[in-house]
Amino acid sequence: MGFFDIFKRKTQTDDANLERGLAKTKEGVLSKIARALVGKTKVDDDVLDDLEEVLVTSDVGVDTTLRIIDRIQARVARDKYIGSDELNRVLREEIVALLEENEAHNNEENWSGTDPYVIMVVGVNGVGKTTTIGKMAARFKEAGKSVVLGAADTFRAAAVEQLEIWANRVDVPIVKQGMGADPASVAYDTLSKAKAMGADVVIIDTAGRLHNKINLMNELSKIKNVMKKIVPTAPNDVMLVLDGSTGQNAYEQAKQFTKATEVTSLAITKLDGTAKGGVVLGISDQFKIPVRYIGIGEGINDLQLFDREAFVNSLLGS
Repeated sequence: MGFFDIFKRKTQTDDANLERGLAKTKEGVLSKIARALVGKTKVDDDVLDDLEEVLVTSDVGVDTTLRIIDRIQARVARDKYIGSDELNRVLREEIVALLEENEAHNNEENWSGTDPYVIMVVGVNGVGKTTTIGKMAARFKEAGKSVVLGAADTFRAAAVEQLEIWANRVDVPIVKQGMGADPASVAYDTLSKAKAMGADVVIIDTAGRLHNKINLMNELSKIKNVMKKIVPTAPNDVMLVLDGSTGQNAYEQAKQFTKATEVTSLAITKLDGTAKGGVVLGISDQFKIPVRYIGIGEGINDLQLFDREAFVNSLLGS
């Protein structure tokens, strides 16, 4: 069993929350596809042109959209005839297959199974990074795992305060120092405490300053190197948090962070507030990084472990 398999218990509440969270995107995508199919009995070039526009305007991204269209064209050529009523099914199948290819990277291979599982969280301010960390901690604790939080975003006093609020809410220990303290020192202290108490999970918050990529790169590298002195495999996961409602800006942030450090998973937040949830598909495909979590609301249960098939079914209707 992999480390994150503890969350893969499916409930009707999870599915209902997902349907609700993606309602805006689903309504937009399905209505546009329906309009594209008016008067059509089969999937032809005109339908595919319209479908291409639907996906691009849903923030799937041009490159990923073209890959999806190419896959559907190959299906049409192979199967000879695909009726318009089958388009949703074929589209779902090809998107799921595309996402599956991007999940080949397994972050759990480097975990010893005895040391704490260390997650270093990166992302700019305002994307929901601290909230995501707090909700992750709640999920781990609910699953019976002991968690320690590290407040290594020492650039902003508010960041430490926000993380402390979540630590108190979830009732997990937090390691912090004063504003302006060395982030690597905070990470070192956090892992030392976690290892001493036999904790299962460590989540390290980091500063998200992108105005100087070299400084960010150096800071994250230093944090990684210091953590390895305590846990040689750390970090087991470098999770980039992106705000799904920002569309193309999320792509740009992913581009900058993947240049600054090795990102091994994604959490995409605020999908309930946008009609462009296709950003999940595009970012995962473009950067070949698996999506770990999606945020679909403010509730504690609205941070969900990403299930590609359930996501696509909720987006396009099953």
